Amino acid sequence: MDVRKFGYIRVSSKDQNEGRQLQAMKAKGLDERDIFMDKQSGKDFNRVQYQLLKRMIRKGDVLYIHSLDRFGRNKEEILHEWNDITKNIQADIVVMDMPLLDTTQFKDSLGTFIADLVLQILSWMAQEERDRIRKRQREGIDVALKNGTAFGRPKVQASEEFKEVYDQWKAGEITAVKAMGELDIKKTTFYRLVKEYERDF
Repeated sequence: MDVRKFGYIRVSSKDQNEGRQLQAMKAKGLDERDIFMDKQSGKDFNRVQYQLLKRMIRKGDVLYIHSLDRFGRNKEEILHEWNDITKNIQADIVVMDMPLLDTTQFKDSLGTFIADLVLQILSWMAQEERDRIRKRQREGIDVALKNGTAFGRPKVQASEEFKEVYDQWKAGEITAVKAMGELDIKKTTFYRLVKEYERDF
């Protein structure tokens, strides 16, 4: 059975130059027809050329990628794809700028352990970074709230106009529907204001 070498290149936009990745793969003896390239974001793996490559790669084949961030950005999805290729399809992966991530070199359990460990660390680092960003956003919101910045829809206050319409409605001079029309507010808002006004009254 012939072992085929495949290359996968991802560049994030139309104008980004893929030449460097292409040259590095050719230097490894890859044929240009076996190099697949997507020009799009790495946020997920729904990419035409990558999916075509996945359909072609077989047990014992070798997939070359220049670096993990060229493979994808979402580390959980990278882990999933890595396991699918190495464990389910049983092909090898070589990450060219990270010699530890070369499954052709490590056929023993220690090699598998090292590759898994590196991937888990990278995944953990990405998760930590996401958590840090979320924490900074949360802190920013908390500071803004303390400084009186309002978030969400503005609350309708019981204005003088509301009090007048409320008195008319309570006296039976107008219906609730007419009161809502006068104030140009929805039913839920009207009854909430009534409740708040009567509680504070």
